[in-house]
Amino acid sequence: MEHTDKLYDLAIVGGGLAGVVALAYARRAGLEAIVLERRDRIGGLWRDLPAWQDIQISPADWALGDLPLEGATQPHILANIESWVERFGLADGIQLNTPVQQARASGSGWELVTPRGLVCAKHLVAATGAHNTAVIPPVVRSGSTVSEFHSCALRNAALLTGRDVLVVGGGASAFDLLDLCFAQGARRVAWAYRGLRWFTPTRKPKHIAGSVRGFARMQASGMTAAEQSAAIGADMRSRYEKFGISEILPTHDFDVRHDQLVPGRHGMLENFARIERHRSSVASITGRTVTLKDGCSVEADVLLWGTGYGVDLSYFESPEIAGIRTLAALRARCGCIFRSLDAPNLYFPSVGLDGIGAAPWAYALVFRSIMSHIAGTAQLDHEVVGHNINHFDVVDHLAPRDAGSYPAHSWRAHYRDIALNTPDEQPYPIP
Repeated sequence: MEHTDKLYDLAIVGGGLAGVVALAYARRAGLEAIVLERRDRIGGLWRDLPAWQDIQISPADWALGDLPLEGATQPHILANIESWVERFGLADGIQLNTPVQQARASGSGWELVTPRGLVCAKHLVAATGAHNTAVIPPVVRSGSTVSEFHSCALRNAALLTGRDVLVVGGGASAFDLLDLCFAQGARRVAWAYRGLRWFTPTRKPKHIAGSVRGFARMQASGMTAAEQSAAIGADMRSRYEKFGISEILPTHDFDVRHDQLVPGRHGMLENFARIERHRSSVASITGRTVTLKDGCSVEADVLLWGTGYGVDLSYFESPEIAGIRTLAALRARCGCIFRSLDAPNLYFPSVGLDGIGAAPWAYALVFRSIMSHIAGTAQLDHEVVGHNINHFDVVDHLAPRDAGSYPAHSWRAHYRDIALNTPDEQPYPIP
């Protein structure tokens, strides 16, 4: 293995959105940084997703500054990530075809084993995402003729046309798949779920309904998390009743600290009466018969797994880190939202992004403070938060810890102005 004596200030594992934004902020802070990407092109999960996949928020919420974003689907998001590389001249700091086979703490820094040699750095950002491994529950299969696809692997949605389809899952991915079934003209649609996530029933397109600007204004007006939860929860309950879908109300009250704000799905709502619903999960598949754990069975040509993602940190030498499989477990092992408790100088930026808000905006705020911490002008503590830090709450959390990025006399008024006065169709400025 090739060894180099070069010691980077920062190594970044993963060349998706998080890795690219991290590199941009490292360069801005004057740090010598490198991104290690296992594929031959940047993009991370968005490089792998089917073209029909889209974001859960409006394009204006996703974009920052004047970085282009022409739409809400996978090709548009991928192009937006590439625009970061071009705009900030980052290509020379990204090493492609370089999977990290092992990350091991060494003294006060890190050694990263790759097929191209050993990379050494003082600090490490694990930008491989908190949703990087498709989760498919264990199922007994015997002579199955059912075509199975996880939501991240259904490349050709036309395969659903004229077919009997079973969608499994109770969250955003399952809602998307149900919508897709009707858009593609599936003959019969069944839906199996154990629990249900909240969403906002509406007939507006997702790219409009998914705007988080209204939530930002609630935050800026001074509403507490409990008040936000009560207002949003009451609105959603009334919408469920209005659309005649009260039977799929989640069993828990909406809580902004733990729930996402998922936009409604037009096709799912318009065709709700046609959906054969089962509050259960899959036990086995024999031929084209899918048997559920409650004893019911569904005849299906296609099974779509909307069962979400897990965390894969198996490239870490530390068994405590490598053994983490869920976002909740990772969050419990991070202080100040994203700072690892299990190893020094290690950051998991995706931990705080599972709630309400925009990933690029949150990443920009997070990485600015990480770079300030590395430079010694911020003090990121080890306090475990234990719940989502949403949207402008990221600002409130980081400001007391990063005085260099948040001038005491002006930061609160500045970000309140952004939250209250940025037009809905205009992207936020780059922090």
